[in-house]
Amino acid sequence: MVPVVSRYVPGMGLLDLTPDELLSTTRAVRKRLDFDRPVEDDVIRDCVRMAMQAPSGSNNMTMQFVVVRDPEKRAALGEIYRQCYEVYTTMDGIYIGSFQRDAEAEQAQQQRSTASADFLGENLGRAPAIVVACTAGRLDGAPGVMSVSSLGNVLPGMWSFMLAARARGLGTAWTTVSLFQEQAVADVLGIPFDEVQQACLSPLAYTVGTDFKPAMRPEPDTIIHWDGW
Repeated sequence: MVPVVSRYVPGMGLLDLTPDELLSTTRAVRKRLDFDRPVEDDVIRDCVRMAMQAPSGSNNMTMQFVVVRDPEKRAALGEIYRQCYEVYTTMDGIYIGSFQRDAEAEQAQQQRSTASADFLGENLGRAPAIVVACTAGRLDGAPGVMSVSSLGNVLPGMWSFMLAARARGLGTAWTTVSLFQEQAVADVLGIPFDEVQQACLSPLAYTVGTDFKPAMRPEPDTIIHWDGW
């Protein structure tokens, strides 16, 4: 696939991307994060502003974002994440590196993704900002409908945040590995564990270059069920 060549729109600070290009080139960025360039608070606010336009059940916005810029807290989160990632790598059938693809090109993509994920496992704390997406209310033991509804109030918002970040030349990488030690993350950040559910986190940084390409995916009909399962 040919990388999408993106350009900044003068005076707007946005990349010149069509909606389809934005959706298909917002990749999990890890090795191409610029750890040395700070991310401006107003840029982060703009991304959150876009996230707040995402759907929420009953129009009840329960999502919250913890944006971590403090170096000591980022380092602490990086160490927690490294420990969690070590556990993750032992989980056959879940760890990204445990999957084998039949096609050579697909296996090569899987190996690149594994190397990228492994890199973040060791380097999360180096990102200039880390964003933890949360929702009000704990989901422990909640009925399925309640869990899905509650997560539906934060996951679309986090994806909108990531799209907004990509449009501004920033990279993100969705990960839930830190949930192995959710309490430890809460302790570092002062998140009231008994009242707030963490959903995922992501590094946030400007990218080294802005040209990314769509991932290799099967044809849509492989996952479409017309008029029933």
